[in-house]
Amino acid sequence: MSHTLPVLPQAADLLETAHSIAAVQLPGGAVPWEAGGQVDAWDHVECLMALDVAGLNDQALAGYEWLRREQRADGSWAARYAADGSVTDATAESNHAAYVAVGVLHHWLSGGGDEFLARMWPMVRRALGFVLGLANPNGTIGWARSPQGSADPTALLTGCSSIHHALRCGARIAHQMGRLDVAGEWERAATRLALMISGHGSPVTLLEKSRQTSVFADRNRFSMDWYYPVLGGALRGQAALERLSADWERFVVPGWGIRCVDDRPWVTGAETCELALALAGAGDLGRAAELVAAMQHLRESDGSYWTGLVLEDGKRWPVERSTWTGAAVVLAVDLIGGGRATADVFGHRSAEDDDLDGVAS
Repeated sequence: MSHTLPVLPQAADLLETAHSIAAVQLPGGAVPWEAGGQVDAWDHVECLMALDVAGLNDQALAGYEWLRREQRADGSWAARYAADGSVTDATAESNHAAYVAVGVLHHWLSGGGDEFLARMWPMVRRALGFVLGLANPNGTIGWARSPQGSADPTALLTGCSSIHHALRCGARIAHQMGRLDVAGEWERAATRLALMISGHGSPVTLLEKSRQTSVFADRNRFSMDWYYPVLGGALRGQAALERLSADWERFVVPGWGIRCVDDRPWVTGAETCELALALAGAGDLGRAAELVAAMQHLRESDGSYWTGLVLEDGKRWPVERSTWTGAAVVLAVDLIGGGRATADVFGHRSAEDDDLDGVAS
């Protein structure tokens, strides 16, 4: 019996959401969390990918040019910028720097052209060079470098899972640029990181399939640590589906979305749609669509999305309509619908695919 997917936002709805993101984009190309809000490189890239899905390619390109201009000499970006462009937190986070590779690949696959890829290649190479400069001896990646230049070796499961994804995307870009040496280096780093994420690379075995070893900081309360190993492609196939099933009831609130934190009474739209991305990437389109449909209570009349909802009193919290929540909706719906670029970037590729340059012209 075929499974009928729930009614999801349609193309016109996604375009409306993308325009709500573009409406707060700053003249220099940066996309803040909300009008007048802060900017960070990771959420900025997520928004650029949503703009590309909706066909707002010029606005997305302006965002990548902003990244290229703002990249620091060591390959990183500041953790936070104010709407006026000033730096409000000079910390350099590894997952922020890494994620530009995901966005650049997505933009190229969305029709950005080889000239775009060549222009962005130095930025991607410096960014992932910075990231690997924070690698720990066991293959995990430290989460940040302080403004004073000291590295924090603490490995975060969510961050490392996102970095794994970025390294795979970066390797594909390197293949396209003819830099097989660099592609090989990044693929080896990604493979080592995947082994640590899956538990196979640690001298301490997993006590449960749904838990991680102590090589990562204990953030088990947060739903992102649950689904990001799947979203980032470190866990695939049956292992991915088993992980998502293991904690489903702990985080998923049927008809509403998922909890950001397991012991807090609120659901959040971005996490809900990221879980949908993880499910769709692993081939479970039915549950992915159900989740996206369930969080539509957060949609506003202009196509923007509130960040979350407190279940006990039905109040919006935080009281903000975040661009990155809208972006997550657009990407999730696009992946469920088979959008080419999004499926190529977020769909689970086989090991054989990863051994090839795997990039279509």
